[in-house]
Amino acid sequence: MGVEGRTDGTVGVEDPVSYFLEDITYHGRTERTRDAYERVLRRCERFLRERRGVGLREAGQRDCMAWVHSLRDDHASSTVATYASYLHRFYAYLMQAGVFDANPMTLVMEEMDESIDTDPARREIDVPTMRSFVSGIGHPLDEALVVTLLKTGMRVGELCNLDMRDLYLDDEEVESAYGVIPRAHLDGRPDSLYVPSDPSRGSSYNGEERSASNKRKRDTVVPVDAELQATLKRWLAVRPDTRSPADPLFLSTRDRWGERVTPKMVRSVVADHAERRGWHRSGGGAEENVTPHYFRHFFTTHLRDRTGDRGIVKYLRGDVASDVIDTYTHNWGDRVRRVYETNIYSLY
Repeated sequence: MGVEGRTDGTVGVEDPVSYFLEDITYHGRTERTRDAYERVLRRCERFLRERRGVGLREAGQRDCMAWVHSLRDDHASSTVATYASYLHRFYAYLMQAGVFDANPMTLVMEEMDESIDTDPARREIDVPTMRSFVSGIGHPLDEALVVTLLKTGMRVGELCNLDMRDLYLDDEEVESAYGVIPRAHLDGRPDSLYVPSDPSRGSSYNGEERSASNKRKRDTVVPVDAELQATLKRWLAVRPDTRSPADPLFLSTRDRWGERVTPKMVRSVVADHAERRGWHRSGGGAEENVTPHYFRHFFTTHLRDRTGDRGIVKYLRGDVASDVIDTYTHNWGDRVRRVYETNIYSLY
């Protein structure tokens, strides 16, 4: 395999796939992983050469999009996402190594609807059954945690990082009792939750060190429907005082009274209620146990099926960048709320 310098600053490599496979072998990847990459990359290479008339080095975004699209007739969406991720990592690595000067898969990955399903055999629960589950939760904090996860699809860390100023309820009782001024981002957006992308574990945010990270691609404003509003009001009525300058929305009412809830606490709450329902077993896998992450899956599946609008669901999940939203409509926030309120499932 020849390697030489080029006048454009990149490294000349006769066979980029072999170069990449050799490097990941040096990095300790198993033979099985190496074989999987080789099978996918060679398939892509053949497609580009035979169908698009280009090599891997010359391929552009549209060439890569065409290859991904060609996979959809023969493979499940999770497999399509996996194969696309292989090509993305291939380009990203060789670009950093100076072999390629661009990664045409970057925008392709952002725009894809498919995602890698790490739990393909997970439990399936319909809305009436989930409604019955929620009705059995009596504790105001537990109910608020579970319903917020189910109604918003946010990650458990994002739930724990919510502060009072991230919630704007258009309710006189709440306003008079707390007098919290919502973030500027919520001006003119009553009955909404603001989920920022900034907080990270171990960093100080809003005057408090955080125990969890938000993993959103962008800040997100999520509508609060009438059911979630009522649930949050029941929680706020018994919410203990806190010493945190951040004024967390969700505070522990058990151990560490009055401190911000942690992902471990939330997972324990969900596990306790799921176990009573027969949905959780100690040592059980993701395909068996209902967890906070399962609620994100539930939200995504049911809202996407009801709306048929993957773009809005991806936005609510925090998976869409700003430039993608700009391509939809200048009135994005109103559109999200309208679609959400028309289609969000009832839990009571």
